[in-house]
Formats: sequence, C-alpha cells, structure tokens
Amino acid sequence: MGDGIPIHERRRLAAVAGEDPARLEVLTSARLAGEPLQYLEGTAPFGPLDLIVDERVLIPRPETEQLWELAASVVDRPSVVVDVCTGSGALALACKLRWPHARVIATDLSRAAAAVAALNAERTGLGIEVVVGDLFDPLPAELAGRVDLVVSNPPYVAAGEWDGLPVDVRREPRMALVAGPLGTEVLDRIAAGVPRWLRPGGRVVCELGETQGAHARHVFGAALDGVAVEKDLTGRTRFVVGTAR
Repeated sequence: MGDGIPIHERRRLAAVAGEDPARLEVLTSARLAGEPLQYLEGTAPFGPLDLIVDERVLIPRPETEQLWELAASVVDRPSVVVDVCTGSGALALACKLRWPHARVIATDLSRAAAAVAALNAERTGLGIEVVVGDLFDPLPAELAGRVDLVVSNPPYVAAGEWDGLPVDVRREPRMALVAGPLGTEVLDRIAAGVPRWLRPGGRVVCELGETQGAHARHVFGAALDGVAVEKDLTGRTRFVVGTAR
C-alpha cells in the first residue's frame, strides 16, 4: 500500500510504524486521505528545534523560520519578546533559544494550541511564558511600552480562499489560518495594538500573505516608523517590519 505517496514520505511513515505492518497500513491510509505527514509523525522541525504538532496547531513552515531569522537581524539583545498567535510555540521558543536571557511571552486565543506550546516548552526546556488570550490582551499591563520585539505568524487567509486550499492544509486548524472575509483582519488588529506595547525603537516582525504587502505597509505605517515589506526565499512578499516611535 502507498500508491500516490512519494517515496520519501513512505520512508518517514515506515519509520513511525517501526516493525508494525498494520500500523504502517493505518498511517498510509490516513496520509492518502489527506492527513498531514507531520501530524502522523507527531513532530515537525523548526530551525534547530523539534516540536510536537497535532491537529490543535498549525504546522510550522520554512517561511516562519525565515521570520525568526529576520527578527534576529533587526534586534540585537531584546529583554522582552512577545509572540502573538503562537500556535505550537515555534517562534517564541526559537526566540528564547536565540536570546536565552530574554523574557519571552507567547499568546494564543486557542486554549488547545496554548497547551501544545506549553508541551513544547517542557520538551525543549526553554522557559517561555504561555498565556491564553486574544493577541495582546493577556499581557501584563506593566509591559506596556517595554517590549523590545513582537513577532507573529497570524491568520491571514481570506474566508473565501479556504475551499481552494490543499486538502492537507484544510486539516490544520481553520482559526489558525483564516482571519476573516478579507484575510487582513488580524494583521490590522496587530498593527493597531502593537504601538502600545513596544518601547520606542522596539520592532515588530509579522508574516503576511503574498498579496498583502501594500495593505500591511499602509496599516503598520500609520502607527510605526521605518515600515518595510520583505520577501521570502521564493521571492514572494511575506513579512512586514516596523519600528515604534
């Protein structure tokens, strides 16, 4: 069994199944039905980290690894880092790995996703704070104007695009992908909220859809300085960077 599954995926499924052919058949059937390979394996890499992933969280992408690298290029030694819409905790944990002495806080509206992020913090031994809530809402009030870096891979898919996504992508949490009718709703709210939390000169680095560059430049530019839109390794518009006044 395995027709339609690339050989490198069959090998990865075989590694998960071990010596159990019945288990391999179950895994193969699930993959053929569209279950993401990473969910079947139970983990996914993010930079040097190996993170737990399942149906509660978005699977980390290479573009988001690039966001982490971009953030590291624009911030030197942050004391406070906030990752909103953390999902698996990938960005927050990678930031803690990069800056061990920083206080890193990860927020997510989904209690289920936050539970996975907490598991990954325990798995990696990286001491991040995971809190449940909408964007910046769960942050301690005393951090207002004191955050050095905000990073985010928020939902940025428009609701009308959902049915056109690949089957395996639609197995991931809809709320982690779909922002609303336009796809820019969460980006807009991050742009509106981030000036309250960043210190003067603090930076925000946010992932966005490839058609959203002009919109992101406009909404982030309304409240921040030095706003720039950057491309990913494939040449697609993918990130917005801004600096607090």
